[in-house]
Amino acid sequence: MKRDQLVIGVDYGTDSVRSVLVDAENGMEVSAAVFYYPRWRDSLYCDPSRNQFRQHPKDYTEGLQASIQECLKQAGGSAGKYVKAISVDTTGSTPIAVDDKGTPLAMLPEFESNPNAMFVLWKDHTATKEAAEINDHAEKFDINYLQFVGGIYSSEWFWAKLLHVMRQDEAVRKACFSWVEHCDWIPFLLTGGKNAGDIKRGVCSAGHKALWAAEFGGLPPDDFFSTLDPLLKGFTGRLFKETHTSDKAAGRLCQEWADQLGLSTDVIVGIGAFDCHMGAVGGQIEPYHLSKVMGTSTCDMMVIPRKDMKDILVKGICGQVDGSIIPGMIGLEAGQSAFGDVYAWFKNMLAWPLKALLGSSSLINAEVASKLKDEMLDKLIPELTRGALSIPLSEESELAIDWLNGRRTPDANQLLKGAITGLSLGSDAPHLFKAWVESTCFGAKAIVDRFNNEHVPVKGLIGLGGVARKSPYIMQVMADVMNMPIRIHKSEQTCALGAAMFGATAAGLYNKVEDAMIEMGQGFDQEFRPNPKAVGVYAKRYQRYRNVGHSLEEITLPKAAILTNN
Repeated sequence: MKRDQLVIGVDYGTDSVRSVLVDAENGMEVSAAVFYYPRWRDSLYCDPSRNQFRQHPKDYTEGLQASIQECLKQAGGSAGKYVKAISVDTTGSTPIAVDDKGTPLAMLPEFESNPNAMFVLWKDHTATKEAAEINDHAEKFDINYLQFVGGIYSSEWFWAKLLHVMRQDEAVRKACFSWVEHCDWIPFLLTGGKNAGDIKRGVCSAGHKALWAAEFGGLPPDDFFSTLDPLLKGFTGRLFKETHTSDKAAGRLCQEWADQLGLSTDVIVGIGAFDCHMGAVGGQIEPYHLSKVMGTSTCDMMVIPRKDMKDILVKGICGQVDGSIIPGMIGLEAGQSAFGDVYAWFKNMLAWPLKALLGSSSLINAEVASKLKDEMLDKLIPELTRGALSIPLSEESELAIDWLNGRRTPDANQLLKGAITGLSLGSDAPHLFKAWVESTCFGAKAIVDRFNNEHVPVKGLIGLGGVARKSPYIMQVMADVMNMPIRIHKSEQTCALGAAMFGATAAGLYNKVEDAMIEMGQGFDQEFRPNPKAVGVYAKRYQRYRNVGHSLEEITLPKAAILTNN
């Protein structure tokens, strides 16, 4: 292996950060390391009952250092001197309040334990009221400032979260100079930035979450925000006007981080982006093919030639942004607020007796109880899968709605809740697991239907991420529900690999990221094709899913109106 062109891709997920050291010549993984966030693992600063999910920046900085150092250690020898670039992807929208130096407030002693001074994780839905207000407010303007984010602003996004934090916490409000996405802050950190005004914002985060658009000349005008709430008056002036695609450099590695990581200050640091966008590149996205990054949630990505998107505005998605995935093409984003999280929730619910009672058993000692609990938890999902596979497919079996964390797309509404219907005394755990799997696939089909109905045809499906590679059962149900084949990408780390591809391009090793995709891509090693016998049954069950969903929305509407008016 030639070792004179190595690049590092850093992928910040919900629970952990993973770094991969990659040979830029062929995309082969030299080494990889994972760091689990210790504060997040201990559920600090979170309150699920209020949909509050915050992460401390120290989890991110400690993980950055530890995972990269471990990668270089595994590679051995003097691998560090061959590293040409580092690029980063993160969850999003996951913004934080920073001071005028660009330092996150939670890194300051007076705010180190204040959740409002920490990163507001993508899945935090404390800003539903603010999102509803933004949607109502946008209707008062002649220019539709929501036109490039599907026409609906979400509580998961930049401005709703900023307004919520500023209203909730006077101390943070007074100390907050600017508001920065995680994917934009890490490159600023690595390049030694000392002035918040110098943070280079990626078009990915700015366009999909912060309402930046070239058609507006940048962000919406100050008047849009100051008339929404005077607390936002003048805030756009402390943000940004320009944005950058991820094939460009944010700068070079600063001396401090070069010393910590054992790298050179010649290392290029690329512009950051969201995990799903870089993951789509790592998974070798193709025009008109929906790349589904399937993890705790899903992000569904498409790229369309500019000429084909002229005058098309897709309603109810997470945005369409020029260059947010591949520079020179329109990137479209959709997704589900909960996917793997649905299965994790069901597993945790079934495991409650094991966790709560097994340790107090009078029949076995604590050590045996602990090992038994771990063994049972490891076997739970595989056994549920085997049970679900043995159940004959029926139009009338239990039916679930997958909105356990609200609905991201189509038509964002984080006030919506999940549901299950058709229960009987014969409903057991495998039947319910089957219903939840089907519901997540029905939610995925609703996204495909929206694209097709808005004149952006979905011509193929690409499966990426942990669920895609680890659960043939779920992927077969997906193919049957969609009535389309779904190809599974060979790489288990498409997000980190995509970051590495962008890093290689930013460092000049490739002229454009499409070239890096061809040379560094790992290809596809599985394909799930629809079962004709199941397709018809699922079509009827999908219609039931739609009908039950509409009923749930009608129930939720009065609550939404109350929140908006308060």
